[in-house]
Amino acid sequence: MKRLEIYDSILRDGAQSEGISFSVQDKLKIVRLLDDFGVTYIEAGNPYSNPKDIEFFEKASKLRLKTAKLCAFGSTRRKNMRTEEDENVQSLLKANTPAVAVFGKAWALHATEILKVSLEENLDMVRDTVSYLKSRGKEVIFDAEHFFDGYKENPAYALEVLKVAAESGADVLCLCDTNGGAFPEEIYEITKLVCEKFPSLRIGIHCHNDTGCAVANSMMAVSAGAVQVQGTFIGFGERCGNADLSVLIPNLQLKKGYRCIEGDMSMLYDTVAKVADISNTTVAKNKPYVGESAFAHKGGMHIDGVTKLSRSFEHIDPELVGNRRRFLMSEVSGRTTVLAKIKDIAPHLTKDSPEVAEIMRQLKEAEHEGYQFESAEASLELFIMKILGKYKPHFSLVMYKTTGEFPPPSPDHTSSAMINIQVDGKHETSASLGNGPVHALDSALRKALLVFYPQLHKMHLIDYKVRVLETDQATSARVRVLIESTDGEHVWTTVGVSTDIIQASWIALADSFEYMLAKTLSEEAQKWE
Repeated sequence: MKRLEIYDSILRDGAQSEGISFSVQDKLKIVRLLDDFGVTYIEAGNPYSNPKDIEFFEKASKLRLKTAKLCAFGSTRRKNMRTEEDENVQSLLKANTPAVAVFGKAWALHATEILKVSLEENLDMVRDTVSYLKSRGKEVIFDAEHFFDGYKENPAYALEVLKVAAESGADVLCLCDTNGGAFPEEIYEITKLVCEKFPSLRIGIHCHNDTGCAVANSMMAVSAGAVQVQGTFIGFGERCGNADLSVLIPNLQLKKGYRCIEGDMSMLYDTVAKVADISNTTVAKNKPYVGESAFAHKGGMHIDGVTKLSRSFEHIDPELVGNRRRFLMSEVSGRTTVLAKIKDIAPHLTKDSPEVAEIMRQLKEAEHEGYQFESAEASLELFIMKILGKYKPHFSLVMYKTTGEFPPPSPDHTSSAMINIQVDGKHETSASLGNGPVHALDSALRKALLVFYPQLHKMHLIDYKVRVLETDQATSARVRVLIESTDGEHVWTTVGVSTDIIQASWIALADSFEYMLAKTLSEEAQKWE
């Protein structure tokens, strides 16, 4: 099995993505995650660019990594300056990483029009910087910036830049599609030519996704001989992002037979989920391999097929990447779908059981009312358990009251809520302020429930969506509310429908807490069995 080097740049190139900002602690957590997963290199930032990265490299130097090498990133020396005097180059040494990545201009246009240097001076900048860093004992990865654009415009000069870097001691020549405008066939042909011209050097590929081809381009470069693949987990990066390693790695390892990581591929889903959480973002549901919908089946024929033979509608076993198969419940689902959903609850039931027919009947009624369970599996599970008589509520609502005030009394408190619940015959009343009535209601309910269920302190809401179902009814229309919650390890979604947005929110909110309690208390009970 041929070995590939996986080079992750989420902490540098990924941090240039709009809306992404990592703290020092965030970066340290991501380093540990990627190291555990088994990537080869982690490009950790530009130590010259900001104080945060300087602090990070100081702390990162104390980490004991198992598989990954930390890599500091910077440019070639500036024009009209000795390498020894260039603060950017010196910062690469101060970062104290075993490897450094240095980018230099491979496009003549950038040398003359952006840097305002002669083509010869640009070559000198590459030569001086690479040789200097090699003389200081560093593994040097030379990023040939804008290489493909440069090659298409002036192939001789682009190749001369690589030659200079190679002769100066570069360990890796990385070909960068910096603008992200190249196509797979171009990437293949040019990369193959470079690999033939520099057979003794490792060739890398760094693709941006401006044409949506970053993953395909990277795979074509590997087919052409590249052995180092650069990208970012979840595809974070400047503009349209970088090649998505969470797709590339399983593509190359599971589909093409390359050895990409030292760790366990089944850790992929959790690794991506944790990176997304640290980044304060979400993974697209339809993202290959790691999206929530990557192995989700909705059509009745699809579900029937995958139940009989998984590979009939799945290109890999979801467990290989740590994901899971899901059967979505909707008006197009059949009894096979329902049965698959209730296996864990009532395994003795068959497709022809009257209980299954009753669940189908009530499911269709609920969907006619506006409920949609395919995105609210937690509510669906509770729905099925209630019909089968296998569910006992952990609390009951006596009353709630919400009020809003405008102008608000404070920027953080626009509403208030009071609630009275009952648990095992005991009443608890609480009140809370909030930034909106749903926030206040959530806070009041949480406060009351924590009296009885302290384990709920781990739970919090992470998303709240409202959809108007009958636009022709104006403000009297029914609304569907989806609430996404987490306990720090698992994520679940619940749904509520009503003509009253607060009531719809309450239904989804109550289900969210009930689901957490059902799962938690069940797990705790099993520990004592």
